[in-house]
Amino acid sequence: MCPAPAPAENPENPTACIVLADGTTFYGRGFGAPGEIQAELCFNTAMTGYQEIMTDPSYAGQAVTFTFPHIGNTGVTHEDDETADPVARAMVVKWDPTEPSNWRSEGTLNAWLEKNGRIGVGGIDTRRLTRAIRQQGAPHVAIAYNKEGVFDHAALLKSARDFSGLEGLDLAKEVTCAQSYTWNEQRWAWPDGFPKRSTPGKKVVAIDFGAKRNILRCLASAGCDVTVLPATATAAEVLAHKPQGIFLSNGPGDPAATGEYAVPMISEILETTQLPIFGICLGHQMLALALGAKTIKMNHGHHGANHPVKETATGKVEITSMNHGFAVDAQTLPEGVIETHVSLFDGSNCGIRLADRPVFSVQHHPEASPGPQDSFYLFERFSAAMA
Repeated sequence: MCPAPAPAENPENPTACIVLADGTTFYGRGFGAPGEIQAELCFNTAMTGYQEIMTDPSYAGQAVTFTFPHIGNTGVTHEDDETADPVARAMVVKWDPTEPSNWRSEGTLNAWLEKNGRIGVGGIDTRRLTRAIRQQGAPHVAIAYNKEGVFDHAALLKSARDFSGLEGLDLAKEVTCAQSYTWNEQRWAWPDGFPKRSTPGKKVVAIDFGAKRNILRCLASAGCDVTVLPATATAAEVLAHKPQGIFLSNGPGDPAATGEYAVPMISEILETTQLPIFGICLGHQMLALALGAKTIKMNHGHHGANHPVKETATGKVEITSMNHGFAVDAQTLPEGVIETHVSLFDGSNCGIRLADRPVFSVQHHPEASPGPQDSFYLFERFSAAMA
């Protein structure tokens, strides 16, 4: 063991620590499952939806700092899972989770994390940690939870510095479905939960780069019969289902890496059909790459449910949910591709469309899980384009 770097904070009897690649160390109290992980650290400003965030496949390879302090106070429920298991590698919070107080709760956040092998760290100055992320960009970190409070700081620092990061990393293959399946569950509705589609709808093939369940539910609620295919599906496999529209899902990792196999598939569909295409998040970036644009790594990304986005055609401002660390470079959009949405935080691109065809995509999450519902109309626009 070697002496630890100067701590950012040092509560009594710490059982967890976070070591940034620059040597900064935060001490806290562990909960969930003991262990060690390495990851890219981001922060999320949403006040609700911590379970949806932890199970969002777009967080593969990342640990999440929650800026809102009351994390865990509504417990957990299977209805809020966006995929079968948590995907984010760890969560960092200000206050330790309390006993849940919510009529939907089926258990505690602590037990849920422990069951699913995920680390939680409480008692952290999340404001200071968030400032560090903003100033230096999303850092590489090692996070350890040891009930005895024993840490090998030299090994943790080396682990943080050895982490390869997300640039050049294709994570869609790790979170995509293993085989195709159909989806007919719709958005949650009182009092029965998630109703099933009972009437035929428009046939949509959804490419799963890490699809959230609530996106698929929104497609079903907008009148779509959804068939989900793995991220590596070819154009021939997609078109064999005779779809009326193509959906490109959200997902994690570097879009340029995933684009090595996804872009040729999208390009072939664009060249050989006139089908409507709708993309969200990574799907937006995949479409942009297929149309000839480029993507860039952001300093600390956009993660939260309060992001203002302007629709350029109308000037309307929508409050949106976002989760992305890469963005489409608007300066590289080719002729015939129109920028439809921009972030009012930093002016980054948040949407595109083809000038002469019903092909469009957005960077934000119109399914709003968690988040506001200002952008749900995009699902209806996609459904109308297939009509």
